[in-house]
Amino acid sequence: MVLYTSPFPNSFLSVLHSFSWGLIFPCYWLADRLVGSFVPTTYEKRQRADDPCYFHALCIIITTPIYLALLVASLPFALIGFLLWSPLQSARRPYIYSRLKDKNHTNGATLLTEWKAAGSGKSFCFGSANVCLLPDSLARFNNVFNTQARAKEIGRRIRNGASRPQIKIYIDSPTNTSISAASFSSLVSPQAGDNRTVNAGIKRTTSMEYKGDNCGSNNGEENREDKGGSGEPHEGEENTCIVRINGEENGHMSDTETDTINGQARASGPAEPSLEGDAEVSKTPNHKQKEGDSGSLDSCSASRESLVKVRVGDGTVDQSTVNNKLLYKASIMKKTSVRKKKHTDETFDHEISAFFPANLDFLCLQEVFDKRAAEKLKEQLHHYFEYIVYDVGVYSCHGCCSFKFVNSGLLFASRYPVMDAAYHCYPNGRGMDSLASKGALFLKVQVGSTPQDQRIVGYISCTHLQAIAGDTTVRCEQLDMLQDWLSEFRKSTSSSSTANPEELVAFDVLCGDLNFDNCSSEDKLEQQHSLFTHYKDPCRVGPGEDKPWAIGTLLDPEGLYDEEVCTPDNLQKVLESEEGRKGYLVYPTSKNHGSSQKGRKASLKGNGRRIDYMLYTEEGLYLEWKVEVEEFSFITQLAGLTDHLPVAMRLMVSTGEDDP
Repeated sequence: MVLYTSPFPNSFLSVLHSFSWGLIFPCYWLADRLVGSFVPTTYEKRQRADDPCYFHALCIIITTPIYLALLVASLPFALIGFLLWSPLQSARRPYIYSRLKDKNHTNGATLLTEWKAAGSGKSFCFGSANVCLLPDSLARFNNVFNTQARAKEIGRRIRNGASRPQIKIYIDSPTNTSISAASFSSLVSPQAGDNRTVNAGIKRTTSMEYKGDNCGSNNGEENREDKGGSGEPHEGEENTCIVRINGEENGHMSDTETDTINGQARASGPAEPSLEGDAEVSKTPNHKQKEGDSGSLDSCSASRESLVKVRVGDGTVDQSTVNNKLLYKASIMKKTSVRKKKHTDETFDHEISAFFPANLDFLCLQEVFDKRAAEKLKEQLHHYFEYIVYDVGVYSCHGCCSFKFVNSGLLFASRYPVMDAAYHCYPNGRGMDSLASKGALFLKVQVGSTPQDQRIVGYISCTHLQAIAGDTTVRCEQLDMLQDWLSEFRKSTSSSSTANPEELVAFDVLCGDLNFDNCSSEDKLEQQHSLFTHYKDPCRVGPGEDKPWAIGTLLDPEGLYDEEVCTPDNLQKVLESEEGRKGYLVYPTSKNHGSSQKGRKASLKGNGRRIDYMLYTEEGLYLEWKVEVEEFSFITQLAGLTDHLPVAMRLMVSTGEDDP
């Protein structure tokens, strides 16, 4: 299948489309600004409340007539442009495929060789988020604004979070059963490129996962530093540091105890074992560090559950030196078996994280409706993801039953090469949703090859269903169509001929904003849909019941800019408590509940409306392989930028073979 790298089949149509849109854009921009000036967000209201001179009201009085006059003047040109633009959409392709052109910062081909070296299998990380990148006037109805700036910041935060090095710490003591939010400044990591054993002054700890904050491997000049002679990281390689610490039996580490631990560490050669702490470190390079942005990894505030990475030279480093050399902080991924005793029956890790998972492989976004914002977002994501599919959907009357003013809002980013892609538009949209070409994007990616040169592939689907409450029948019909399209895409892209060696399917993942939750009484039909018999939901026990640790992904728009939740770390802290979730998440609907969100805390059901899903299936995969969930995360890194919580899932594909 040919991947479309441009929206039109020839340059003439592209030029004509650009000309027609140039005639439409002034009218579109003026209307957007005019409407937006009358829809303030809570953030703007608070700012204006401190303005005794009513400066904003004066600005509206002055600018409104100007906007109206310019809008009227631009209407004739917009009409001409529309008459040119609309018929052109019949020739428009359903998506644009973008691949990073800078060969010095591409690593997709390198990643394909990792499967052969993996031996017993490999893990893949998937992320999904609704980013609410609508035209500014429409975004304000969701209490977010400044779409262009948000798009750029969202891209920065995602690629900064995903490109962090990954450090895993495992406890050798089988009796340690808990962990507290302690300060780990006494644990010192070696510099990138050094392979040293670290003597950590920690007697007792437990399983967790460190996540740093370097920028992506494709950062261009931002990533190019003087490498010196000490062996700097190579671009595109994953950075993983594994630390094993022998803890004391019956050990329990408290906040006070950990904070008072001596922070001394001895750095030695790679072959020399640690004598005191039994800490064993192995590290491979990944990405270089970058200055962060407001609210991202390098912000002044960080998660209260954090590790501190410092650069260490030869010799002993005391606590004061460690504290003076803080480079960055990152949240801890706790092992489920030690994080919460009541969830000891869970087979995988789960957390509320202030950052996107390290080494994120695939990203699916919804509501990237604004085309200018999509370009800004794409530019930022290309610092980390080599392959991106964006501007997905149809316009005008082409391909769907009703007129479409905006695209589907879907965007897909991948570190692995995309082999095939297909898009289908839901023909049964109603109300405001019928103005957007909501649908489903299906992708086939190559993630490796066997020693016999058979391709190892994976399937990923991204969708966004009908949003209007009460449209249960519409969503069920869309789920039916989604299943049919999934099956059709798998059949049309499979390869098993002699000339084309049989492909081995490693995973099949479905994610997106399904606009129904698993606890609301009004969503019973969707909860019982046959889709959930074919695809597994890691957060779900059964129809109408989520697992105790699963939380809602829909934030209460009115509280987005409250000080308690306006940063990733603050939002993480709030969502870790039941009372915090009741105050800032939208909860499942019930006829017995009143309309006031904060006035009905006692009667709220579950942990919030979880409408953003990450599903996987074991059907249709290579029979000798096994797919298991390793981690599941609810992410707060986009706090203040969208009214949804991103979700992430890491799958382990086990081949059953012995390590080489």
